[in-house]
Amino acid sequence: MTDTIRTGIIGLGIMGRRMLEQMLPRADFNPVAMWDPSAGSMAAAGVLAPEIAVTSAEQVIADSDLVYMACPPVPRRDYALMAAMAGKSLFLEKPLGFDLAATTDMVDGIRATGVPAAVNFVQASSPPLAQVLTARDDGAMGPLAGGDIHLTYSRWPRAWQADADWLRFRAEGGMTREVMSHLMFCMIRVMGPMDIVWSRPAFPGVDDLCETAVMAELGNRDGLRINIMAQVGGAGPDRQEVTFRGEKTSFRIAEFYHLLTTSGDQWSTAMAPPADPRGESLQAQLDQMALCHRGADHSLATLDEALAVARLIEGLLYP
Repeated sequence: MTDTIRTGIIGLGIMGRRMLEQMLPRADFNPVAMWDPSAGSMAAAGVLAPEIAVTSAEQVIADSDLVYMACPPVPRRDYALMAAMAGKSLFLEKPLGFDLAATTDMVDGIRATGVPAAVNFVQASSPPLAQVLTARDDGAMGPLAGGDIHLTYSRWPRAWQADADWLRFRAEGGMTREVMSHLMFCMIRVMGPMDIVWSRPAFPGVDDLCETAVMAELGNRDGLRINIMAQVGGAGPDRQEVTFRGEKTSFRIAEFYHLLTTSGDQWSTAMAPPADPRGESLQAQLDQMALCHRGADHSLATLDEALAVARLIEGLLYP
């Protein structure tokens, strides 16, 4: 019999509710408490799980063995430290933070407690990234030659993010923090530590709104170049791609779940996307979080990896 993990959720926006929905049918996770400052978000979560107590952030921490924190970065810092000092395991949403001094202090504080902690970069447990890493390590890619990150959105935030109004503001939101951080995590896992060579972000005339474009170049410790192009505006489908270029074979993860390869002129599908991409990816993350909670080896993003991503992301926005 699998021991159940008493789990609390702080933050019941779209990600908090999605993760709650994925936890409910599992035998190893037992959601026992949840909280959000928004009455509307609490009501929406209550429809999914009316039997779960809606209390306060402090009570969620007290009642749980593991706390999933899907709230924005500013309140997440204090709650994460509170939970860590109470000996609770942590599953944190990204971006880890934007105030790098405060984020570093949070990471140091969590690490000092010794509690299991990981960050929800969904590619960490994905078959596409695992296949890229295998191809890098077994020589199928040949020597690494560089990489590219592309993001294009007709509007930001996207329609399904309407409830998370904070995503449109410069203080905590923006596509670079919210989406590019996922692709940056993938790039670091494959290419290793990186530094910013140059970056040119663009912001609208309204001071408090988030970026509308980022052009940049990164370099890894071997001198390889990673090109970044991100833009909001204009008609067209969303584009979310991270490309790893090898001398023999290049790989591309598109829209998070599609893996493409090329050894010549054309890109070919290397792995069919799952029937339920979002559900299967979140289930894989929960599989790994159960391992993390119990002190076993896991593939989730570490605090150090997430902090490295945050440093690059903030450097792109404010060079």
